[in-house]
Amino acid sequence: MKIGKTFETIDPRTGEVIARIAEGDKEDVDLAVKAARHAFDDGPWPRLPGSERAKRMMKFADLIDQNVEELAALDTLDAGKLFSMGKAVEIPSSADTLRYYAGAADKIHGDVLKMSRDFHAYTLHEPIGVVGHIIPWNFPTTMFFLKVSPALAAGCTMIVKPAEQTPLSALYYAHLAKLAGIPDGVLNVVTGFGPTAGAAICSHMGIDAVSFTGSTEVGRIVMKAAAESNLKVVSLELGGKSPLIIFDDADVDMAAQLALIGILYNKGEICMASSRVYVQEGIYDKLVKKLVEMAKAWVVGDPFDPKVQQGPQADKEQFEKILTYIEHGKREGATLLTGGKPLTLGGKGYYVEPTIFAEVKDDMLIAKDEIFGPVLALAKFKTIDEAIKRANSTRYGLAAGIVTKDLNVANTVSRSLRAGTIWINCYFAFCQDCPFGGYKMSGFGRDSGLEALHKYLQVKSVVTPLYNSPWL
Repeated sequence: MKIGKTFETIDPRTGEVIARIAEGDKEDVDLAVKAARHAFDDGPWPRLPGSERAKRMMKFADLIDQNVEELAALDTLDAGKLFSMGKAVEIPSSADTLRYYAGAADKIHGDVLKMSRDFHAYTLHEPIGVVGHIIPWNFPTTMFFLKVSPALAAGCTMIVKPAEQTPLSALYYAHLAKLAGIPDGVLNVVTGFGPTAGAAICSHMGIDAVSFTGSTEVGRIVMKAAAESNLKVVSLELGGKSPLIIFDDADVDMAAQLALIGILYNKGEICMASSRVYVQEGIYDKLVKKLVEMAKAWVVGDPFDPKVQQGPQADKEQFEKILTYIEHGKREGATLLTGGKPLTLGGKGYYVEPTIFAEVKDDMLIAKDEIFGPVLALAKFKTIDEAIKRANSTRYGLAAGIVTKDLNVANTVSRSLRAGTIWINCYFAFCQDCPFGGYKMSGFGRDSGLEALHKYLQVKSVVTPLYNSPWL
């Protein structure tokens, strides 16, 4: 990277500079690709037995566990994430993601095919090559390992570009990878900005695949650049405007808790947030009252404080975007039940009150656009058919939730919703085994589960004529 070329990473609790980070650009991406290309074409990683890759990935996971406090603190400083949640859940689960895919590294097999003609044939599953991973800022650690882990298990080499807002933990993970015995050139981290470093990754002729998580608007740019270069394989996990449908027979307390967690977890900065909540008319008033009471009791503050439930938004730009959408909601005629204002704790930071709008119509911006903040849009419905139609009336299709005691309703609605993940009587029920990704403009390709491993593998068919059999 060019000497002296740096950018600031900001603490969203205060708006103050944490550190200056090396700013990578096209030239630095070229160097990283050269290292990754050499490691893939000539190095040991793709050629190691899967069991040996697994051992090093397991050591990598152990090193994460040994440094969990430092890593959780980095994501709290950089992204405003709750330190207690990072230490107890997000960092350890990312180590477990590494272990999950390490367990698959020696089980990558093809098939022997029974041909209809006189040939012997089999398939090989081989690593796709050099992969570019572009990571979002809302879950710097989780998304790092959802992408890196299956690619490592497959035998790929890679370039990782963390979001410019949250580069700190990615740099630490590169250090731990080296200590774990991941060979040089296999895992390369380039810090920088999307229009420079990110664009260089997407258009680079030496990269075989790109995995991107971020906005739908940037996803279009990624796909176009990949198509116009070497037609590299693209996986996109993009925006969402996920519905949560609550039926009359639901337990009101549980439903209100799911709705609140669904929008306030990680301060609403999560693509699968239940930002549209449809409540059947029989319990609407009761549920809304309970939801508002709970939102008013929600604790916003310093994410290092264990009593706090919501920290600051990740950066000033996101903070201002959320406030702009809140003003749109007011102007368009939605009823503001609670919140709607910024919080300045000690006169600093990017904090937003938990905000709930009622009487939201489906054509309002707060019902259509991904706000990516603690802003909930409430609406009332009468029938199952109405709920399904309104839930599907979005360009997105990432996730959805259903709250009901009726199994027939749950099955009917879950099969009717066009979304990649459906949660019934739960929300944000994540696990390494369960793939997630989108329908429609929420993208394509899956993270988590064995489906994620497959997207980093090529299938090769090998065919041989049987002895003395004519093959023409």
